[in-house]
Amino acid sequence: MNTEAYRQLDREHHLHPFTDFKALGEEGSRIVTHAKGVYIHDSEGHRILDAMAGLWCVNLGYGREELVEAATVQLRELPYYNNFFKSTHPPAVKLAEALCRLAPSHMNRVFFTGSGSEANDTVLRMVRRYWTLEGKPDKQWVIARENSYHGSTVAGMSLGGMAPMHAQGGPTVPKIAHVRQPYWFGEGRLGEGGDGEERRFGPEAFGRECAAALEAKIQELGEENVAAFIAEPLQGAGGAIIPPASYWPAVKEVLARYNVLLVMDEVICGFGRLGEWFGSVYYDLEPDLMSIAKGLSSGYLPIGGVLVGDRVAETLIERGGEFVHGFTYSGHPVCAAVALKNLELMQAEGIVERVREDIGPYLFERWTTLAEHPLVGEARSLGLVGALELVADKTHGKRFAKDLAVGNLCRDISFDLGLVMRSVGDTMIISPPLVITRAEIDELVRLAGAALDETARRLAAREQADESTLREESRS
Repeated sequence: MNTEAYRQLDREHHLHPFTDFKALGEEGSRIVTHAKGVYIHDSEGHRILDAMAGLWCVNLGYGREELVEAATVQLRELPYYNNFFKSTHPPAVKLAEALCRLAPSHMNRVFFTGSGSEANDTVLRMVRRYWTLEGKPDKQWVIARENSYHGSTVAGMSLGGMAPMHAQGGPTVPKIAHVRQPYWFGEGRLGEGGDGEERRFGPEAFGRECAAALEAKIQELGEENVAAFIAEPLQGAGGAIIPPASYWPAVKEVLARYNVLLVMDEVICGFGRLGEWFGSVYYDLEPDLMSIAKGLSSGYLPIGGVLVGDRVAETLIERGGEFVHGFTYSGHPVCAAVALKNLELMQAEGIVERVREDIGPYLFERWTTLAEHPLVGEARSLGLVGALELVADKTHGKRFAKDLAVGNLCRDISFDLGLVMRSVGDTMIISPPLVITRAEIDELVRLAGAALDETARRLAAREQADESTLREESRS
């Protein structure tokens, strides 16, 4: 089948996730046919550097035969069995043990799911069950952050703080509250004071301000009613938002004053992306629960889970009886076998250490040079996550009008030039495979710069055309 044949079938039968169905049908899909290393290839012969590692997940890169072999062996031996009815199988047991060895020392249990969304559904059920067993059934409220992403199931969408998802999701799960995000570039530079006046915050003051907002929400709801605070170490889908250095220490101080569980959504940051096995370790946190997925199998097969701290696990085990929750594919043997091999390869190849000591610092060095571009108000990175803030006025950091959709324009241009970057509004983000080389980072930055140049050129041409139209209209 040729490209157009695939596109036509796609239009007729396939509803894509997070997509304007009508617009995609008119434009047609890109048909990705194969991949190797950090590159994907489409049906028209283009090679494209995948600076998003799929969706933050292909940590070991494409084409790892060891993972294919692990799946093949397991498919022949035991392609499926469930973990219900007092049963299990070796891949689930071995993977659980391996994960608990890598996790912080106080986390010694894991509950398997099929995705990060399912993991966060499990978190919600688990924290509320925990407090009921502790004799505090009123502790039902979960606090999350505005613009956070915790999945797209009903519970995941409710936990997340993304307004467009809430607008389409109907009634959300009750007793979930949201507090301000530690997004200094977007909100802190011209933050709004409690008296309604706009005032500027430095990054560190803003980080503390956001932590104070969490404490204020706990006090508003009442500590006796608050079950947990859930957050990503850094916000991924929200725009690769790296919190100010003051933020997490201040949050730790807040949580130390209250009997509230800390849940870290490690779906994106887990498994090496920040140069540690988990983002919680990078930020010196001791969460009670961690949701995991994506890089657990390098995206080769769908698998997720919740790592559970001893405090919560012991209560669930000793007092809980049956936990009436789970999934058909919890701990699927083939997915578990691939995830286990993925972790073994990462350890054998020193992937996490490489991100921390070599390739992460090199990305920072090269990526931040893009801050010099006239369209870039800020270039930031941490580990193998990066973002560019696109601005209309570099001096004052003024944003483009939303209807210009400049981020989408830059994203489409970058694709055409051979680079996958993602746009979140007018923020361009990257999250490349952890195996990316220095030479490939050089190529990534060169292509990103070229995309910025072409975006600027098209914006200037559009502005000239608009001015010409206005002159014509005034003359007529």
